[in-house]
Amino acid sequence: MPAKPKLGQNFLIDHGAAERIAAALGDVAGRTVIEIGPGRGAITGALAARAGRVLAIELDAEFAADLRRRFSAERVTVVERDVLRFDFAAAQARAGAKLRVAGNLPYYITSPILLKLAASHAALDLAVLMVQREVADRVTSQPGSRDYGLLSVTVQMHGPVEPLFTLPPTAFSPAPQVHSTVFRWRFAPRFGELGIAAPAGFLRFARHGFAHKRKTLANNLRAAGFAPHAVAAALAGAGVDAQARAEALPLETLASLWRSVETAENSQLNGAEEGGRR
Repeated sequence: MPAKPKLGQNFLIDHGAAERIAAALGDVAGRTVIEIGPGRGAITGALAARAGRVLAIELDAEFAADLRRRFSAERVTVVERDVLRFDFAAAQARAGAKLRVAGNLPYYITSPILLKLAASHAALDLAVLMVQREVADRVTSQPGSRDYGLLSVTVQMHGPVEPLFTLPPTAFSPAPQVHSTVFRWRFAPRFGELGIAAPAGFLRFARHGFAHKRKTLANNLRAAGFAPHAVAAALAGAGVDAQARAEALPLETLASLWRSVETAENSQLNGAEEGGRR
């Protein structure tokens, strides 16, 4: 069946790469593996040969029907659904163990899928994902790199990531205009060690901090409405230069700054409420 460009379909035709992706999941005998966007089933076959069960999440009805014809229902369950609406927690409960995930992610919704996986981290153990090389560079980059940003922080606060290998356009049909990189993501949230009691609050803080790359962190936060004195005090307390940009700061420092700013703003709010009651 032909690819449908509007669904971001670039199908893997490199059999060796499919085997490497499946192998990168480790020992999955007896385990449930979720495959995102199986398409023509290149990776599905490699997964089915190794896993106890494969849940293949496919949005396209024609490909879903074809996968059901080609693979035994005892090994591969095809779920015709948008992965952004898939309930990973329910699947994990049915499997009785944390899930492993693999997939060649459609370029046009790569970031939403990564955020969906981050939000579903409690149900997941490990993921091996193929994305556009530029996205993989952002996901795996370190502070000080031009690729380091909000996506890097969001993914890495949920566990370590590592690039595995890169494929040329000729590994796909139709051939995309870009290279693709496979990376491995181990879900081991760092909220506790980073002192992040409210991950959503920290991510809002980080989103504002990275809002404009040409601006300093302090200017970005002030523009977002954070109290200038709280921002200045937090930077000074952490020994961070007032002219520092967010992309220069490691996750640990960003988390420390967030805690300081939150504490200062909450103290000011509590003081104002106390004064109003007098």
